[in-house]
Amino acid sequence: MFASMRPLFPMGIVLLLLAAWFGGPCPAPAAEAFEGRFYRGEGDVEYLQLLDISRRMFTPDAEFQNVSMLYTPAWNGLVEGPTWGAWWIQNSYGPTYCALPFYDDALTAFLQNAQDLWFNQMGDGRRKSRNDWVAPDGCLCDAASPGWFIAKQGDGRVDIHDWGMEFTAAGVVMQAELLLVSRDLDAIKHYLPMLQRSADFVESRRDPETNLFLAGPAGNLLAPSYAGWAKPDGSFDKAYLAGLSVTYIAALDRLIELEKLAGDTQRAEVDRKRRDLARAGLPRILTDEGYFIKSLDPDGTRHGVHGAAKHGYFEAVVNHDAICFRVVDDAAAEKIYGKIASIEGLRPHDLIITNCPGLDDMYQQPTDWLWKFGTWVNGGHWTTCEARMMMGYYRLAKYDDARRSMRRILDFARQFRMDNPLVDFGGAVYQPKQPVNLCYDTFGAPAAMIRGLFEYLYTAEGVTLVPHIPPGITRLEQHFPIRFGRKRLYLATAGSGPITGVTINGKPHESFDAKTVSLPYEATPDRAVIQIALGGAAAKPFEPKDPDLELPPLPAMDAAAGAELAGLHPRVERLRIFHAALVKANLADGYEAAHARMAVEAFLVRDRRRKLLAEGTLKPLSEPSEAAADQCYVQTTARLCEGLEKVLEGYGASNDPKKKRLAAIWAESK
Repeated sequence: MFASMRPLFPMGIVLLLLAAWFGGPCPAPAAEAFEGRFYRGEGDVEYLQLLDISRRMFTPDAEFQNVSMLYTPAWNGLVEGPTWGAWWIQNSYGPTYCALPFYDDALTAFLQNAQDLWFNQMGDGRRKSRNDWVAPDGCLCDAASPGWFIAKQGDGRVDIHDWGMEFTAAGVVMQAELLLVSRDLDAIKHYLPMLQRSADFVESRRDPETNLFLAGPAGNLLAPSYAGWAKPDGSFDKAYLAGLSVTYIAALDRLIELEKLAGDTQRAEVDRKRRDLARAGLPRILTDEGYFIKSLDPDGTRHGVHGAAKHGYFEAVVNHDAICFRVVDDAAAEKIYGKIASIEGLRPHDLIITNCPGLDDMYQQPTDWLWKFGTWVNGGHWTTCEARMMMGYYRLAKYDDARRSMRRILDFARQFRMDNPLVDFGGAVYQPKQPVNLCYDTFGAPAAMIRGLFEYLYTAEGVTLVPHIPPGITRLEQHFPIRFGRKRLYLATAGSGPITGVTINGKPHESFDAKTVSLPYEATPDRAVIQIALGGAAAKPFEPKDPDLELPPLPAMDAAAGAELAGLHPRVERLRIFHAALVKANLADGYEAAHARMAVEAFLVRDRRRKLLAEGTLKPLSEPSEAAADQCYVQTTARLCEGLEKVLEGYGASNDPKKKRLAAIWAESK
């Protein structure tokens, strides 16, 4: 894909040939250098560029679709996509988990407002959701929007569906991870009781004899691909769902750390015992080869034993999740990966599908297009799952697998076709009749490209970095911050191999071993420039290139800019003035400044895209896609303006001193 960036003959080969010709030693070749907006380094230029593009997708960009395009002022948050007006757990799981360490204050606020749609409407044994369902206390959902909450998988035979069992566990993982990253004690105090109620709900399904968890039809995460126990009378009942065990363990791992951070040691001990018992049940749902089955019926029937005469498919989701969330140790993770790599049909387009071969145990026969193998939840591709698979690739140093994943997603991204699910086993978009496609799921791949490099294991005590740097990269710099409470981490590596030295702000840091770097919270500077030496290499100078605090002036609007963009100019200019006032008042670190910056940058990159197209530097999309892409930029700017304007106007009635001050600055920016 990026062959044009490489010389015809690599310099190393040229130098070796010269040495052989002249019969003498030759100096070591200089590594190729890459300088991008967010990543800089030496060595594997293609990989570095893939990383840089990945990070660009999480800020307004003139070339690529980006997460800001999924903003809605309706709840001042993120939405699944232009054709999907709600917020789903299963769809957001991978991208959210992977992106949380580097989301800025605005994106973190947008994400929290979206997840609040789940927690503000969660089951309490009284509240009615869609279809007048009264969900049990602690039950989360398939999806939610303001005044709308669906506590079961909403497609398929919803009349027989169980509650959102694995949805609930995954929702706990995401919210607990968000709180561990932010370390906001007030927020932890608010959400922790809700997370504990959700854990209690999942715990209610434990079988004390097996330490496995019972779930009925569509109680799995990628629902409704699971039918539970098909009984002889034709009805469906609960079975032991392997994914529920794995996701619940991942949730408890994070919940325990939150409880320790909040000082709730008694409940932390309760949840530690629950987690250990859940781990004790795992051998019952493992095969002799060491991978997880999909489910176990109460009568002993095993679903998901690859190659068996009945139910002989491999279930990918539970297995890559067990690697991603470290539910299994390194040796077990290698066994699971070995099985994944051995199944030729599991990654036909370099992207993992949900299962292979097709499912023979759904409650719906796979005759209709949607249910056929390779389309939807039966062998289709979901990039929310790819994100977790890519985290597994990084953990096991399968860097070329991660590279192929991102390359393939870029094929869609370059066409403004970031759709999900991908049908034809990951080869085509789900909504081909739309002029452009966009879904939050698809950002899972670029998010995993970034998080996978250092993994970031957040705990009550701090964060542990686990560098997974491809050996072809001999110098790497991240020119953007990683969040660690209110602290910000800037990371760089030099060399290749095990960790041999670490400095923070130029001073030696001793809390590391060959594989990890430990950063206790209290001992870490607020702005920590962390240089990690690998394989005995010497650290190289690294000064992070933060964006300028001052935003550039807006370009003058000419006729070519279009009436819509010209109409937005005064609103964006006011936000630019507001942002400048926040900088002057030392209020540039916070949600409001980040939101204002995003709105201004969305305006600027649309103008930049127009100029790149006019110059011929950027190839236009075919029509009507190019016109639709242009509208994405204009609408994103308008929505970001509308949302922040509403927030700031609302601050005027607040009793909070900071909000009142922000409202006053906003009023003065007219």
